[in-house]
Amino acid sequence: MISYGFCHLSVVPVRETPSDLSQMTTQLLFGDVFEIFATTTKWVYIKNAYDEYLGWIDYKQFILITEEEFLKLQNPLFINKKMGVVSVNNAHYDILPASTFPSTLSFTIQDYVFEHNVDVIPFEIAEQHDIYNLAFSYLNSPYIWGGKSLFGIDCSGFTQNVYKMAGIKLKRDAAQQATQGVNLSFLNEAKQGDLLFFDNAEGKIIHVGIYLGENKIIHASGKVRIDIIDHQGIYNEEINKYTHNLRLIKSFSS
Repeated sequence: MISYGFCHLSVVPVRETPSDLSQMTTQLLFGDVFEIFATTTKWVYIKNAYDEYLGWIDYKQFILITEEEFLKLQNPLFINKKMGVVSVNNAHYDILPASTFPSTLSFTIQDYVFEHNVDVIPFEIAEQHDIYNLAFSYLNSPYIWGGKSLFGIDCSGFTQNVYKMAGIKLKRDAAQQATQGVNLSFLNEAKQGDLLFFDNAEGKIIHVGIYLGENKIIHASGKVRIDIIDHQGIYNEEINKYTHNLRLIKSFSS
């Protein structure tokens, strides 16, 4: 029987297998809701409603909710662009950017009372032209495989979060995101905020970044950084070589 959960913590690791030693494949942020398909004594197997990503989380790191609450919360209602603090039954939690909220004011889920003064905006009217500034807000955040926070983020987690705060829903992995948007043929057709995708020797999409214009890209590689981009790929001036091979250019302009 399927049950449902609400992430009430700042950030929760989602693992490939039900073990603390398993690699983290993504993270839940505050406000994420999910379906629960299987449970063990310590772990639950979930599908995040936002991007349909599957994985295992610790059973102590979420709140059970009803199907009615899940259906109400499965699409983001309000999002934040800056860090803030939420009080959960008088316990305080730091909240990361790109979290989701069901209300601009206090709200209740089960026996939990949430109070916040976080500046949130409706997801449906978030401004796409703000992608440039949102991307810069993550500059120098360290790279962590599966990460989605200022304190550790991967390439597709970075693009997903930035686009989420701009009101555009992206899938989780780079290869999945490459199936979205409209194809462009040449780099000189790209506009600020478009996504650039990169492949490996086998032709598999393995990396994604955001075009800044003027042959610059911001992407998560070691850290969120700005590099030169041309028709061949990303050129890192610090090591004087190309690091990623350009494969696809995608526009999400409305």
